[in-house]
Amino acid sequence: MLLTIIVFIIVFGLLVLVHEFGHYFFAKRAGILVREFAIGMGPKLWWRQVNGTTYTIRCLPLGGYVRLAGSEEDEEDLRVGMPVTLELNEAGQVVKINTSQQPGLFTGLPLQVTAFDLVDTLTIKGYANGDETTEQTYAVDHDAELVEKGGTTVRIAPRDTWVNSAPLPARMMTNFAGAFNNFLLSLVAFVVLGFTLAGIPTNSNQLGQVAAGSPAARAGLVAGDRIVAVNGHPTKDWEALATQIANHPGQKVTLQYRHQGKLKTTTATPKKVQQGKQTVGQIGISERLDHSIAARLNYGWHQFITAGTLIFTILGHMVTHGFSLNDLGGPVAIYAGTSQATALGFNGVLNFLALLSINLGIVNLLPIPALDGGKLLLNIIEAIIRRPIPEKAEAIVSMAGFFFLLLLMILVTFNDIQRYFIH
Repeated sequence: MLLTIIVFIIVFGLLVLVHEFGHYFFAKRAGILVREFAIGMGPKLWWRQVNGTTYTIRCLPLGGYVRLAGSEEDEEDLRVGMPVTLELNEAGQVVKINTSQQPGLFTGLPLQVTAFDLVDTLTIKGYANGDETTEQTYAVDHDAELVEKGGTTVRIAPRDTWVNSAPLPARMMTNFAGAFNNFLLSLVAFVVLGFTLAGIPTNSNQLGQVAAGSPAARAGLVAGDRIVAVNGHPTKDWEALATQIANHPGQKVTLQYRHQGKLKTTTATPKKVQQGKQTVGQIGISERLDHSIAARLNYGWHQFITAGTLIFTILGHMVTHGFSLNDLGGPVAIYAGTSQATALGFNGVLNFLALLSINLGIVNLLPIPALDGGKLLLNIIEAIIRRPIPEKAEAIVSMAGFFFLLLLMILVTFNDIQRYFIH
């Protein structure tokens, strides 16, 4: 169980880190201020500010976020009536505002805030040093810092650093980048998986190995031979070959095969092998494996496309045949899946990571408010109407989407607990 928990934290954390890094990277390139890059949720365990971005690690390894200036997730801790401490530079501009009231952070000018604008005019007003007879106004530096209640330092967010101040194509790329990174992670994981395998199955009728003393060996078959027919039924690939042999347990079959270009015929009697509730035939042959780099790369790409196609098929089935909570899975389902993948070793975990990553990328692109796909939909509408969507309308749509997703997550989590832990 401990190993499952550790693997779950690593897998979940990697998915979130890669997704959020996509938003972070393209936001930085677009000139959008990334005020915070957080891994985990809840109270912070560690933080450090570098080049205007505060990086935090939080105690609950169940998510993460990038806090973009001017986004719906971005709120100031500063309030009217709040006592703060100001740090001024030599020109008398405010370079740091301490709202935390934690002693020892720095000594500065005490101020009772009466008004502030850290977006446009970059000013803060209030009563300094306890003198409530005269309201003082201080200019705030464009790159000033704000010490939040928890003690974390972040940059203030003037309007020119906001998401909506960036060009529309840059915003669209920033919204798409999280899902793109998940697709990239999935593809890389599948390719790495291809390189961890002993070889890539070719799905051909050519034999890779023939077990010593097996029915195939007694019939004269050797590695490299191609079985082209079983009892007259053509076997153009490995799937057809395996099916024909499996259908004749304990029964003599006639095999047509090519050996060094010559067509030959032999007979073999497949052994009876129990597989679950079925008895199948086996003659002791294995599929030819391709060990080339090209085959391993192609395997990763093919698995990536297959996984994506499957997810779209499931989504289409949900639309055409009705929605069910059993079609969805939350953190509890991911934990249960992690337990099963961990039992299969490194390759099992790698395959599970790849499947989760492409799943997360596709689901995030669904046109649901509060998801990346919902934000992209608003970007497309803005491009069509050729004017910004009113902030109030965008906020209402995003809030509705957030509550919908919150309710859905609660229902999915409850359903997952019942499915996996309550029998």
